[in-house]
Amino acid sequence: MLIVNSFASSVTARNTVVVHRRLSEGVLEPHAGRRRAKHEVEVVETNRRGHATRFAHDAARRGFDVVIGYGGDGTLNEVATGIAGTDTALGVLPGGSTNVFARTLGLPNDPVEAVEHLVAGIDANDVRPIGLGQVNGRYFCFHTGVGYDAAVVQKVETHGSLKRWLGHPLFIYAGLSTWLTGYDRKRPHFSISGGDAPDEPNGYFTIVLNTNPYTYLGNRPLDLSPDAGLDQPGLVAISFTTMKATAILSSLAGALKGGGVKPSDHLDVRTNVERLVLEHDEPFPYQLDGDALGETTRLEFQHVPDAVRLVFPATPGGQA
Repeated sequence: MLIVNSFASSVTARNTVVVHRRLSEGVLEPHAGRRRAKHEVEVVETNRRGHATRFAHDAARRGFDVVIGYGGDGTLNEVATGIAGTDTALGVLPGGSTNVFARTLGLPNDPVEAVEHLVAGIDANDVRPIGLGQVNGRYFCFHTGVGYDAAVVQKVETHGSLKRWLGHPLFIYAGLSTWLTGYDRKRPHFSISGGDAPDEPNGYFTIVLNTNPYTYLGNRPLDLSPDAGLDQPGLVAISFTTMKATAILSSLAGALKGGGVKPSDHLDVRTNVERLVLEHDEPFPYQLDGDALGETTRLEFQHVPDAVRLVFPATPGGQA
């Protein structure tokens, strides 16, 4: 099944036709000189939040071998949630503006190019179980952002109709306006407990990673921690214990250079985290795989090993 979010930034009617055809078409049988039908693909389109999860869950119930999420990271998250814990495998196609998870897997950012790699992975039957993060019972594929990061995503979503056309400039605008007027930088927003470090009462901004990088700035990965990855036994939590501009900019500048953020007095870093709790008396914002989910007073994280079976992309034609 191919689940399409036609509102996603890079999804067009033409690309959807091309992707569907390439997933469905047969392979050339050299001796017969003809194509043999190989994949039967059912296409469905989402039209509201949560729709992809219901489609994916139904596909798993009906015994589909693979369900492919074609949209942004939010669509992919919903598909993964719908098939988690089943024998149905997850396929990934980039259709959003950033496509963090797809690019983490090494897929091109163009869906027409990426489908070749996905088909090669399906044909090679390269399907392996991966772990996912979970927060308050909901899965995430690559990260959950808490505090400032989530406030920026909320700001972007208030201009959702512009996201398809403005992309990264809209995120830059949202980041600056949230910094200046939309987020309290003078007092902590939550405490942090769990993992391999003492409790930290002064949490301003936390990223909980299941994969690395955290995001991409154009073609540049924002590399927060090499300890985060699909082959790791737990999550990585990186928290800022101050909102001083110099502290945040120095850490993010280091992340752009690669190798992860460097140890600092203003960072709380926990690796191989199986369980983590963020809480406060007053609500704080959070976002999951790029979707703002509002505010809460408590977040409980855990790492779920072998949560979903993933089709790993391969090089088309078996080229090196």
